[in-house]
Amino acid sequence: MEDLKNIAPIEDFNWDAYEKGDTFEGAQRQSLEQAYDGTLNKVSDREVVDGTVISMNKREVVVNIGFKSDGIIPLNEFRYNPELKVGDTVEVYIENQEDKKGQLVLSHRKARAARSWDRVNAALENEEVIKGFIKCRTKGGMIVDVFGIEAFLPGSQIDVKPIRDYDVFVGKTMEFKVVKINQEFKNVVVSHKALIEAELEQQKKEIIGKLEKGQVLEGTVKNITSYGVFIDLGGVDGLIHITDLSWGRVSDPKEVVELDQKLNVVILDFDDEKKRIALGLKQLTPHPWDALSAELKVGDTVKGKVVVMADYGAFIEIAAGVEGLIHVSEMSWSQHLRSAQDFMKVGDDVEAVILTLDRDERKMSLGIKQLKQDPWETIEEKYPVGSKHVAKVRNFTNFGVFVEIEEGVDGLIHISDLSWTKKIKHPSEFTQIGAEIDVQVLEIDKENRRLSLGHKQLEENPWDVFETIFTVGSVHEGTIIEMLDKGAVIALPYGVEGFATPKHLVKEDGTQAQLDEKLEFKVIEFNKDAKRIILSHSRIFEDVAKAEERAEKKAANKKPSSKKDDAPAIQNQAASTTLGDIDALAALKEQLENGNK
Repeated sequence: MEDLKNIAPIEDFNWDAYEKGDTFEGAQRQSLEQAYDGTLNKVSDREVVDGTVISMNKREVVVNIGFKSDGIIPLNEFRYNPELKVGDTVEVYIENQEDKKGQLVLSHRKARAARSWDRVNAALENEEVIKGFIKCRTKGGMIVDVFGIEAFLPGSQIDVKPIRDYDVFVGKTMEFKVVKINQEFKNVVVSHKALIEAELEQQKKEIIGKLEKGQVLEGTVKNITSYGVFIDLGGVDGLIHITDLSWGRVSDPKEVVELDQKLNVVILDFDDEKKRIALGLKQLTPHPWDALSAELKVGDTVKGKVVVMADYGAFIEIAAGVEGLIHVSEMSWSQHLRSAQDFMKVGDDVEAVILTLDRDERKMSLGIKQLKQDPWETIEEKYPVGSKHVAKVRNFTNFGVFVEIEEGVDGLIHISDLSWTKKIKHPSEFTQIGAEIDVQVLEIDKENRRLSLGHKQLEENPWDVFETIFTVGSVHEGTIIEMLDKGAVIALPYGVEGFATPKHLVKEDGTQAQLDEKLEFKVIEFNKDAKRIILSHSRIFEDVAKAEERAEKKAANKKPSSKKDDAPAIQNQAASTTLGDIDALAALKEQLENGNK
């Protein structure tokens, strides 16, 4: 308590000023104000100044501009710059030095907008790399926030490779170059592709300069077409032709690779300027022929799948990249010209026999008919001479009919062996292609793999009977059915035809016989082997006249005799010839009629 007595108030303290809240007076206040003015910035509303980020949280950024108080800016105004951190310098727009709460009000977005147009023009002029925030998609590209301006990023300018999903870029901050500005409409076009093209061009030069045939590089599948695959080698594109994708046959490159797939490729070739680079994928693996079993040999049976069809044969893949050809001639023992499509189609699983094998040339020929026995090896046992069979008509010629008894067994029916009685000008008059016909084996030609067949031999030869009916000198009724330059064809009984020359068609009154006229004809020649009957109508009355003339001469040369001699009987060969067995003739006629039917 004693110490407190020694404490005394300041003699010149201004108690009145203290009560009013003014603790400084005079020179002291003036000195203090000068000190504040020297340390704090003088700012004014609607001014753009630089500030320093002093703290951040999930919602706000606190910025110091050197004013008596700090400003607070929403974090979303900096979303274009996700790398913002404490200590960064940012531009701000002073909206209000002091609001109702005494708070400094700042805006980063407005600051950017105030300077944006000048900045974007400067970026174009100086080819400056700037940052932008991709806000959303739009038709043909994206909308990018650049300095607060909504710029257009065309889809083709996002990357050097085609973009398939634009949405993955929304919300990203990327670097761009300003490539075009429309001053009148305040439109800005930016490009990200332009940034990486320059870098890729440099990489491209380095890669091209080092290219060598046989070099193996890693690449990325950039594009897939029907004829091949484009590979990005790091700024340089090369093409793997579809034939160089796999040792096996490839119908669609998508069976082998997929987009964006990374794979190793080998350089096969390139042009002088190295602009076109041919790449290979299959060359990185051993050729399948080299891996083919050394024990595989001619005569072995293999299984495979038909991969290609042609008229002349089918290619069979017995392993990836290992193919053999089955020629159409090795598909059947038949010698008929046929298309391979008659036997198989693409995708069929087949079993075949190796006929030839050339490992050096990587060629193999196969056959499937060899899996069946050659029918000609046992032809004499299965189709002996005289045996009867049913065949199918395959083809016609002027001289006969080609038929097939079974696949690989062909035969010819000569036109003369079709019918005993009917004169056939062309086989089509007798049968038709595809029809079945009864045949008898007449002869076997094993060397040429051809049978001689007959059809008429299945019936009894009626000419054996005709020989007893149409004897030389016998007379028969006939009808002229055809007139030719050399004579006429006459239809005789029992379906037989005869022939008469013009001089034998003269009637007794001197006129010429006409078509469809029915007359008596005498047989003047009968040839069973040639099946030929020569007739004459004129000979009937000519022979009678000659016989009478001979009789008259004979009578005149004889002396008169008292004895009454019987007149010599004149053999009237004009009389119709009769057949001993009428029943046998009727049966023969019925048989012939049935045969013709």
